[in-house]
Amino acid sequence: MLISLKNKHTLQVDDFYFDCSIGKKGTSKKKIEGDLKTPIGIFSLEHLYYRKDRVKKPNTKLKCIPIQKYMAWCNDVNHPKKYNRLIISDKKVSHEKLFRKDHKYDLLIPIKYNFQNKIVGKGSCIFLHLTPNYLPTAGCVALIKKDFLILLKLINKNSKIKIN
Repeated sequence: MLISLKNKHTLQVDDFYFDCSIGKKGTSKKKIEGDLKTPIGIFSLEHLYYRKDRVKKPNTKLKCIPIQKYMAWCNDVNHPKKYNRLIISDKKVSHEKLFRKDHKYDLLIPIKYNFQNKIVGKGSCIFLHLTPNYLPTAGCVALIKKDFLILLKLINKNSKIKIN
C-alpha cells in the first residue's frame, strides 16, 4: 500500500484523496534540521502512537502504542545516539513532547525518514499527525482526524509514503 503526496495539499491512498498540509517551506531533497521542509522520498512508516485518554484505540493493522506523559522524540543534534528516536523526556535534551496540550499528536505515525544510517542534523521528528486547520507544519504531513482514521483502516506495517 502506497500513500502518495500528490501535491502540497493532497494525499492519495488507492482511490481515496485526502486534504493535507506539509512543511511551511514545501518539500526538499536536502532536508536539514529546522528548515520547515518535508523530505522528498519513499519512506516506511513506524507504529501508531495514540492518546488513549482522548481517542479509543483505532481500527488499524499497525501496532498501536499509547502515548505516555514521559514520551518524547529527540531532535537534539548534540545527542547523536538519541537523535531522531523515541526517548524519555529529558530537560537536558531537545525534543518534541508526544503528550501535548493541543490535539496534533492524539494520533501520530513517525515517518521513517533518516532512521537507518541516520545522519545527525539531516532532520528528525517527521510525522504523519493531526491538524485542525491545515496550517503548514514544521516538516510533517498532517490530516484532519476524520481522514486520519480512514487512512489507518487502509494501511498496514508494510505501507510506505511517497513524498514528491
